[in-house]
Amino acid sequence: MSESTHPFRPLGHVRLREEEMRARARDFQAEMERRRSVREFSAEPVPRELLELAIRTASTAPSGAHQQPWTFVVVSDPELKRRIREAAEEEERINYAGRMPPEWLQALAPLGTDFVKRHITDAPYVVVLFRQSYGVRPDGERETHYYATESCGIAAGLFIAAVHHMGLATLTHTPSPMGFLRELLHRPENEKAFLLLPVGYPAADARVPDLRRKPLDEVSAWFEPGPSAAAPPLPHPAG
Repeated sequence: MSESTHPFRPLGHVRLREEEMRARARDFQAEMERRRSVREFSAEPVPRELLELAIRTASTAPSGAHQQPWTFVVVSDPELKRRIREAAEEEERINYAGRMPPEWLQALAPLGTDFVKRHITDAPYVVVLFRQSYGVRPDGERETHYYATESCGIAAGLFIAAVHHMGLATLTHTPSPMGFLRELLHRPENEKAFLLLPVGYPAADARVPDLRRKPLDEVSAWFEPGPSAAAPPLPHPAG
């Protein structure tokens, strides 16, 4: 493979002083520490440009073979949001009535969720992220997409961070099954709904569960030079 066929360009990386790197890292971590999933939204309008910028940010995500296998579908039409909510609540009603196992319901209990999904109609925007399971070339031939699920997950994370950074709120909602979203939004056969994300200002009286995030030592493992580099024994599974 030659650069004449696949051109490259200089990275243009700007190296920062360590003090500035630490300051940036601390500021961003503190900002994201304040991020919470919101289920109570204000109907106050949000400029379309902010959604466009969030999607552009999300689309900087790395993806398998740089295929960018995502489509962000933005809905602000009240009637279409109503239809999405009705279909989502129908699926969720079945889930909470018995389709979800008791362990799942127990895990959801601290969040106080149920089948009622007001956020879909309350938020000014509903963004549905679709995963392109394969691509379609101009001649109609299929193009294999690599790591589409992982790529969409990374893009979703950047979208959520962008929304929080600009002062708005969102929520990751996965009404399961989600086939109705492709039908309601007239998406092609190669696209599968991945996430539903309401976007807007939180309601003035919005409340969130009083939860804790795991500390660093519960979400990371380090192998550093020296005797401690030996791998610790794996914990025995419960039971």
